[in-house]
Amino acid sequence: MRLLVGGLGLGIAALATSLWFVWHSQQQLMARQAEPSAATPSSADSSSTPSETPTENLLGHLPYDAAPPEELQPIVPDGSIQLRQAAAEQFAAMEAAAQADGVSLIPISGFRTLEEQNSLFFDVKAQRGQEARQRAEVSAPPGYSEHHTGYAVDIGDRNAPSADLSPDFEKTEAFKWLEANAPYYSFELSFPKDNPQGVSYEPWHWRFVGDRHSLETFYKARALTQTSPDLETEAETETPDPETEGSNP
Repeated sequence: MRLLVGGLGLGIAALATSLWFVWHSQQQLMARQAEPSAATPSSADSSSTPSETPTENLLGHLPYDAAPPEELQPIVPDGSIQLRQAAAEQFAAMEAAAQADGVSLIPISGFRTLEEQNSLFFDVKAQRGQEARQRAEVSAPPGYSEHHTGYAVDIGDRNAPSADLSPDFEKTEAFKWLEANAPYYSFELSFPKDNPQGVSYEPWHWRFVGDRHSLETFYKARALTQTSPDLETEAETETPDPETEGSNP
């Protein structure tokens, strides 16, 4: 009888031990499953790296608000060309510095209204029989022109008028001077060669980025994701006419 009772006691003890090990193993497994995996970022980590969203654009051009009229200032004697005050002041300083170096800069186009841009885009497109994509390579649709901002200016060389609004402007003394000196007056080239917006190279088109508002306005373009990679790149062979083209974006 003693042997039987002793055997039963040992069996119960062994069973209890086995059950404890099973329970303990299950608890460890559940604890490991509850821990975040090192290979899988937590929701907090994923939220810190937002996915890229294409910037709103139309045929490669970004939307811009028109400058308030009260913020504009003339940069030519007859008042026909205007820029925002900060840009106008720096353009005048830049023009004077160039003149001192024997280079004559001349403004061709500055602030432009929505109505003016509407004519430059749609009327000229119809006159030349261009498709919208083709026209957008050299001129922005209304509401999408840098000229609306009052910070953009088209510049020519007074001593080389035949190069106005033409890629040949890069061969002028005015362009060479601007390349070397425009940053000192907070002006930069808007559409260099192979720019991400797919706009034709425009060595005459410069924009002011010398204060917070102008910088925020234009540097949205740096994040532009082009949505039309198949955009036709056929270039116009004719030289733009300042009387009808006015310039470009």
